[in-house]
Amino acid sequence: MARAPAEPVHARFWARYAAWSLDAACLAPLVAWLGAARWHADWTALVEAGHALQAQLPRLFDQLLDAGLVPPTTLAAQWLADPRLAASIRALETALASLLLAPLLLYALLALAWAVAFEASRWQATPGKRLLGLRVVDAQGRRLGAGRALLRHLAAGLSWLSLNLGHALAAVPPHLALHDRLSGTRVVADAAHPLPVWAKAWLALQALAGIVAVGALLRALQAWLDAGLLQALGGV
Repeated sequence: MARAPAEPVHARFWARYAAWSLDAACLAPLVAWLGAARWHADWTALVEAGHALQAQLPRLFDQLLDAGLVPPTTLAAQWLADPRLAASIRALETALASLLLAPLLLYALLALAWAVAFEASRWQATPGKRLLGLRVVDAQGRRLGAGRALLRHLAAGLSWLSLNLGHALAAVPPHLALHDRLSGTRVVADAAHPLPVWAKAWLALQALAGIVAVGALLRALQAWLDAGLLQALGGV
């Protein structure tokens, strides 16, 4: 007697994350290519704003030495009221926001089109999900139409805006993210199974890359502060 096919199960958090990161890796080169000229200009503006703020350090260092026993809160208030320092900080904030927000917005638009096109197709999944044996269906297990696929990924914005708490809901039973619940959709696998070795290696590589990136950022910040301190001390 033939065995009945197993009921699909809700995909777990790490399988969903691995699939999303694979899709993001596919889209990242396109984002970089489309925005190359803009990113170069924003990076140049950020470097110039950083140098302008760094040039304020000698003056601030002198004020710190002259302050003597002035309470730190009083000195901080004086710095916050300093128009030149405030202008330098605003320029740095503007350059940093432009550098970060523009690629994020471009990625969000491309990811929306990517996800809707693939999840409403006969694949019922983006390439990343398909590699891991996942499908996106409605609450009755049926293929999504373009409208519901669009609703699903618009609702995903709330999962991101909730500082990823909406995504974290997929880590606990019944393994539904916030946008799954809002859009009446499910990410399912044909059977429960552990992540394949290659997917675990992919996740480990991302963790390592994150550690390296944080270390590089801290070293760059340390170098910036050291250069400002040397400048404040007259190049000694």
